Amino acid sequence: MGEAPSVQKEHILCILPFPEPTEILRNIQKKHPQVEFTYILQPITASRAWNTDAKDIPDETFKKATILCTLASLPSDPKLVPNLKFIHFFSAGIDHVRSTPIYKDTVIPLTTSSGIHGPQISEWVIMQMLSFAHKEKLLLQLQKEHKWGKHSEFGQLKDYVGQRLGVLGYGSIGRQTANVCKALGMDVIAYTASPRTTPESKKDTGYIVPRTGDPDGVIPSAWYSGLDKASLHNFLSQDIDVLLIAVPLTDETRHFLGKEEFEILGKKNAFVVNIARGSIVVQDELIAALKKKEGGLRGAALDVTDPEPLNKDSELWDMENVTVTPHVSGMGTMYLERSFEILERNLTLLEQGKKLINVVDRKRGY
Repeated sequence: MGEAPSVQKEHILCILPFPEPTEILRNIQKKHPQVEFTYILQPITASRAWNTDAKDIPDETFKKATILCTLASLPSDPKLVPNLKFIHFFSAGIDHVRSTPIYKDTVIPLTTSSGIHGPQISEWVIMQMLSFAHKEKLLLQLQKEHKWGKHSEFGQLKDYVGQRLGVLGYGSIGRQTANVCKALGMDVIAYTASPRTTPESKKDTGYIVPRTGDPDGVIPSAWYSGLDKASLHNFLSQDIDVLLIAVPLTDETRHFLGKEEFEILGKKNAFVVNIARGSIVVQDELIAALKKKEGGLRGAALDVTDPEPLNKDSELWDMENVTVTPHVSGMGTMYLERSFEILERNLTLLEQGKKLINVVDRKRGY
């Protein structure tokens, strides 16, 4: 009898801004004994949160790697990683690496952590919606001043039953937000770049946190698509009460929402929530729409701004109808575990010779 074929050794290089999760790595090695890890802690600093420079990593360390796990750090020269089978990013978006040689000049598969952010970001979105509707800013101020507020200040509160959520970008975050908003009694409509006209096309084929999201795409009462202005305006014209911006940042979506789009949303006095990227909106035109007393936006919750950090003199800081948070909606205690779960799943698929999940389409940019 011939010997069984040996499983190829995998050397996984992790360059991450988190302390080494030894228990998680140990569990992966139990399932995949052929795997060995090199873990390099590269702390986030003000100058390198999304800095792709990895010049401080020895060339030999890169050359040994068959899989690279990173938030942003990449070798400057693809020749340094001749053995890479894929790169796993610990972020959902990869707009910060699109100008790198690895992205532009190679066909190395790139996988993302898309799907892990749905629970915590949807909770942030719901928190902002409810806080705005129930005047949480005023309540906190009254408590700080030891004042018992007047009921007349709160009598006109409107709940979300029957209101419409428009999800601009129906990915994992949009699907879980839709899931929760449906439980509030809201109607949901979805927007995607390409048409989703069949049951199969509406399914979520990426990583899904158990018991979350909309795996089969059955929640929206209607779907819209198209990156041209006419298609976008058609979607925005559907009496949207709350717009969730959840599209990836690409050349097509940069400054996707400006004066014209906010005028359409202003007809319904919509509330805008942005958890995607700040430059998807034209920020000055968003501010103008928020300041309009007639036909403007009723408020906004922004976890992302343009630029980041937001300039100290930006009007957004002091606007009563705006909440600004420092790009923290995706943070949570399960972040690392879920991202490594995607890596482990792809290790299994690699061993089986099957297609990886969460693979970036370079032409689309996500």
